[in-house]
Amino acid sequence: MSRFNSLVGRIAVGKFVGLIFGIAGFILVTALVPDVTWSLPWGVLLWYVTLGAVIGVFGVFTRHPVLQIPMPWWVRAPFIGGWMNFVLVLFAYDSLKHVAIAVFGSGSTFVSPFWFVAEGAIVGAIIGYCATKLGGEGANVVDA
Repeated sequence: MSRFNSLVGRIAVGKFVGLIFGIAGFILVTALVPDVTWSLPWGVLLWYVTLGAVIGVFGVFTRHPVLQIPMPWWVRAPFIGGWMNFVLVLFAYDSLKHVAIAVFGSGSTFVSPFWFVAEGAIVGAIIGYCATKLGGEGANVVDA
């Protein structure tokens, strides 16, 4: 049993790992896209901290609340990460397209901002793994 085996521990681990990805995103956006406004790098930083917190909170659910089917961390966390980044793309499509063009070039396959959905699923899986291994999983983390 980890010393972080609680809901607060899961959220803290998720936010910390999200902070690491957010700092990396902040640095990469400012380095690779020098003409971007400051709101995008700061938004990326805060977005991944929030993503980590959300994944940490949802670690309480090991079964779908309505369908009653198992939801292990490796299904739940990538889905949440992908879904959250899908919502991000819907709100910031133009800014993310500008970033993708600046990074990959205008003729690249990766110029679509919807590639950020796959990136969110990968980051979500990493956050979910760390939060589960260090902070526990299931309803027992609420009682800790």
